[in-house]
Amino acid sequence: MDIDFNEYKLRCELRGHEDDVRGICVCGNAGIATSSRDRTVRFWSLDSSDERRFSASKILLGHTSFVGPLAWISPDAEEFPDGAIVSGGMDTLVLVWDLRTGEKVHTLKGHQLQVTGLALDNGDIVSSSVDCTLNRWRKGQAVESWEAHKSAIQTIVKLPSGELATGSSDTTIKLWKGKTCTQTFAGHTDTVRGLAVMSDLGILSASHDGSIRLWALTGEVLLEMVGHTSIVYSVDSHVSGLILSGSEDRFAKIWKDGVCVQGIEHPGCVWDAKFLENGDIVTACSDGVVRVWTIHQDKIADPLDLELYSSQLAQYTLSRKRVGGLKLEDLPGLEALQIPGTSDGQTKVVREGDNGVAYAWNLGEGKWDKIGEVVDGPDDGMKRPVLDGIEYDYVFDVDIGDGEPIRKLPHNRSDNPYDTADKWLLKENLPLSYRQQIVEFILQNTGQKDFTPDPAFRDPFTGSSAYVPGEYSKSATVAKPAFKHIPKKGMLVFDIAQFDGILKKITELNSALHSDQEKKHLALSELEISRLGALVKVLKDTSHYHSSKLADSDIAVLLSAIKSWPTTMIFPVIDTLRMVVLHPDGATLFLKHVEAENDTLMEIIKRVTENPSLPANLLTSIRLVTNLFKKSSFFNWLQRHRVEVLDAFSSCYSSPNKNLQLSYSTLILNYAVLLIDKKDQEGQSQVLSAALEIAEEENLEVDSKFRVLVAIGSLMLDGLVKRIALDFDVDNIAKAAKTSKDAKIVEVGTDIELLTKAS
Repeated sequence: MDIDFNEYKLRCELRGHEDDVRGICVCGNAGIATSSRDRTVRFWSLDSSDERRFSASKILLGHTSFVGPLAWISPDAEEFPDGAIVSGGMDTLVLVWDLRTGEKVHTLKGHQLQVTGLALDNGDIVSSSVDCTLNRWRKGQAVESWEAHKSAIQTIVKLPSGELATGSSDTTIKLWKGKTCTQTFAGHTDTVRGLAVMSDLGILSASHDGSIRLWALTGEVLLEMVGHTSIVYSVDSHVSGLILSGSEDRFAKIWKDGVCVQGIEHPGCVWDAKFLENGDIVTACSDGVVRVWTIHQDKIADPLDLELYSSQLAQYTLSRKRVGGLKLEDLPGLEALQIPGTSDGQTKVVREGDNGVAYAWNLGEGKWDKIGEVVDGPDDGMKRPVLDGIEYDYVFDVDIGDGEPIRKLPHNRSDNPYDTADKWLLKENLPLSYRQQIVEFILQNTGQKDFTPDPAFRDPFTGSSAYVPGEYSKSATVAKPAFKHIPKKGMLVFDIAQFDGILKKITELNSALHSDQEKKHLALSELEISRLGALVKVLKDTSHYHSSKLADSDIAVLLSAIKSWPTTMIFPVIDTLRMVVLHPDGATLFLKHVEAENDTLMEIIKRVTENPSLPANLLTSIRLVTNLFKKSSFFNWLQRHRVEVLDAFSSCYSSPNKNLQLSYSTLILNYAVLLIDKKDQEGQSQVLSAALEIAEEENLEVDSKFRVLVAIGSLMLDGLVKRIALDFDVDNIAKAAKTSKDAKIVEVGTDIELLTKAS
């Protein structure tokens, strides 16, 4: 069947939301309103410099959770000269915004659960909710409320007949005249998620069952459109007769006479899709971007923008493609075939273009033979653990003691456990003396007790064959390390944070500033507080640190507050910065401020260590500095400023606050590891002096003492520093440690004693 249709192409992208865009409202010719999980509503107007584009002209802040449905109140000379926007949110609120001022004029409270739909009915606002009720509001006041379905109501729309239509999780559509249900449409097999009016024909519905239906007002199904492969969230129509739908399957689809004439792919779920009056389309995507699509040649985006979108889409699609249970992008390239196989028939899957191709090793001919393309079978329902975006058969939690954080150890059954152990120890900067212990841990926890090493395996460090437990090996032996706890390898950080508590405290303190007329100008704006909430969400999601990004403006907000707020208030802001520097992109952005002419970090340190110093400020700032040791880009700064840093926090070890003691001891230990690696003997001597002073403190908490003793022992492995330690009577410190009731203190005391006796 021939259908006359012009294909839609990208017109522009509207960027600004920091999370999923959930809803779209076309505001006549005034512009577009959008809602998001980032708790904001944004209004976009036509860009005066380029009519193809829209630019954000208002950001409406007031919801405390994600925002969903929107409605447009046309301009009214008396009440809303520029029109108004109504929004409903997860926070159970319906808010009314004056578009001229961007201010909230009504807060409508009455629903018990999330607001899911909004409709305007002769000047009234009618809202639907997951609480199964419809509420009617008039001039900012509740008029009536009634239970409309027995299950959650997901959507509501006003019909030309004057009736209201609701769609529910009970799979039905109901028509309402006042509080009276006039009809019930049954036919969908799952939740009815979206409704729209089809001019002169009836009602369109979108459902979780993957279908779109067109109903006559009599309840007869006129059309059923099937083509989406997942939940259909939204549906809309245009006077031209076209129908538009948005789905979990990442497509916005355009339908004509019941036939899908175009599918527009997105790099994420399409939560909502709406027609503009001129026939263009607006889509809301889970990647946080609003996109406008056009059939008008003069409005199509520049070729470069089209190419960038195609590239973005291809990259997203490629990142999701799976081959043999693994992501395609995680497979090695063709260069992997340059490495000979180890046994006849050994298989290897490599990435060739957009496909995974299997090869088998031909031992006789010494080459890889191509087997064919690998495709994934049906999902077996078993979810494999993921670490840093890569799936593994196992991801173990490994506690190596010493008060260090739990480490993640990934392993596949097809991997050589010795190879896994070596790579992991190298990555975690841990001694190779742990190797056999790690191998045995892997064998025990994967059920591979009868594992036989590949005879061709070679230790990447010694070139020898692998040591097999219980078997004598002439080519390699594993000697027990002479010391239990030294030298220390790797840095310790403070990477646990009560993010919700931190954000709550910042908000409370900011409110206090707002209430103080003299300090009101120091308070953060609602937008800045909202951005901090979005920042915290990124910091919480550690599994995506390799791909997520932070904004320089967010770092600037934190630094501005630290510099301008009263000293007694800045500790939760510093605590947020402490976690920011553990994020790869956050560390890079913060480094710019540290390397600037006015060294921001030194300014912070000076401010918090001024008398009288506050324990909360000292604790958060010393932990901030300690966390910088995780990023090698800060090593030069830390080495250069070691004297100022250690002097600034030197009072911490004698503090009765145990957390301050531990933080300062950790700072000392990290400095020892860094300066040993840098072969900076002068710096090592300074750190040793500070560590010896702490070690003699009688009221030192156990973990603090342990970390200081490990620092002393590690530093003493160098001849010059060892002589300095002996001059400072370090053997008495070792003897005192050996009398401790704590086993690890005794052990590290023994390590230091062994060092004092060694020639």
